[in-house]
Amino acid sequence: MPLPPEQPRRVGVFGGTFDPPHVGHLVTAVNVRHELDLDVVIMMVANIPWQKDGTRLISPAGDRLAMVEAAVAEVDGLVAGSHEIAAGGPSYTADTLVALRASDPHVDLFTIVGADAANGFDTWERSDEVAALSTLVVVDRPGSRTDPPQPATGEWIRVEVPHLEVSSTDLRARVVDGRPLDFLVPSAVRQVIVERGLFSEGR
Repeated sequence: MPLPPEQPRRVGVFGGTFDPPHVGHLVTAVNVRHELDLDVVIMMVANIPWQKDGTRLISPAGDRLAMVEAAVAEVDGLVAGSHEIAAGGPSYTADTLVALRASDPHVDLFTIVGADAANGFDTWERSDEVAALSTLVVVDRPGSRTDPPQPATGEWIRVEVPHLEVSSTDLRARVVDGRPLDFLVPSAVRQVIVERGLFSEGR
C-alpha cells in the first residue's frame, strides 16, 4: 500500500522590495502567520521589482536582502527569501510560486499582499497562475475593507492587522534628513543601513 503523502507545509509568501523593511512589514507577517496557522512566512525580496523599476533608484538586491535577514533574525516563523535574487531578472510572483511548488509538491502556498497590491491584482503578470498556485491573502486595516478584483480561481482570504503609519518612502527620507529611525525599523536593520551607508543620497 502506498505511503500517504507528506503533510503539506503551510507557507506564506510575502513579497516586496523591502527598501527598507520596517515594523509594519513585520506586524503584517506575524499576524497573518498567526491568523492562518502558517508554518512559516517567507519575506521574499524582489530582485528587480517590475512595477517599480524606473520609478526611482532602488537599493541593490544584496543590501535589501541583508536588511530583511537582519529584520527576521530573531522572529520565530519568519525567514528571508533570496530565491528571486538568485533567479535574476525581473521578479514575478508566478515564477516564485512555480519554483516553490517544484521544490516541494505538497507545500500549501499563501500569497500575502497589502490592499494596494491586491487592488491592482488584475495587472499582475500571470495573475491567474498566481491564484491557481496559491491561496490569496489580502491584509485589511481595522475599520477598512479592501475589495480587490476577484481571481478566476478561488477567493481572497482577509486578515485584519494593526495599521501602522510607516512607509519605506518616509524612512528613506528620514535617513537623508538625519531624522531618527528608532522604533520604526528593528535596531538590526538600522545597523545595516548605517554600516552600508544606505539611502544617504536620497534613493
